[in-house]
Amino acid sequence: MKRIILAMLVAFAFASTSHADETPSLVTVLTAADPQTQLMSMVLTMQALKQGSKAHVLLCGPAGDIALKDAPASATAPQKPKGMSPQGLMKNVIANGGSVEVCAIYLPNKGVGPDALIDGVTPAKPPAMAQRLLAPNARIMSF
Repeated sequence: MKRIILAMLVAFAFASTSHADETPSLVTVLTAADPQTQLMSMVLTMQALKQGSKAHVLLCGPAGDIALKDAPASATAPQKPKGMSPQGLMKNVIANGGSVEVCAIYLPNKGVGPDALIDGVTPAKPPAMAQRLLAPNARIMSF
């Protein structure tokens, strides 16, 4: 009887820990230069955060420009219907616990360093980003 109880406790403990981090995770990969597409990607990422998901954003190519302190006007100009900009909503994603990174090759090819990025945005580390993309609870959204 003790063995049965012990086996049940071990099974329960294993089941509890194997499901310990089932929080859904959204990885948004944004490469589009179009400001409406950039804003919509941030809208959906923000909604995922509000619904309890972890959220990670990877900005590559022209989309990386929205993370610059000296961002183009298209990244900071308010858009209808709520007057938000891609960069403004991206800052809200960060403020609400999401992470934002630029592709590891973005800064060297832009000719700038990490100090060119707004607060809260960092260069991506490919092994860590690959781990996020391959996580069993991950959803990937690409724009």
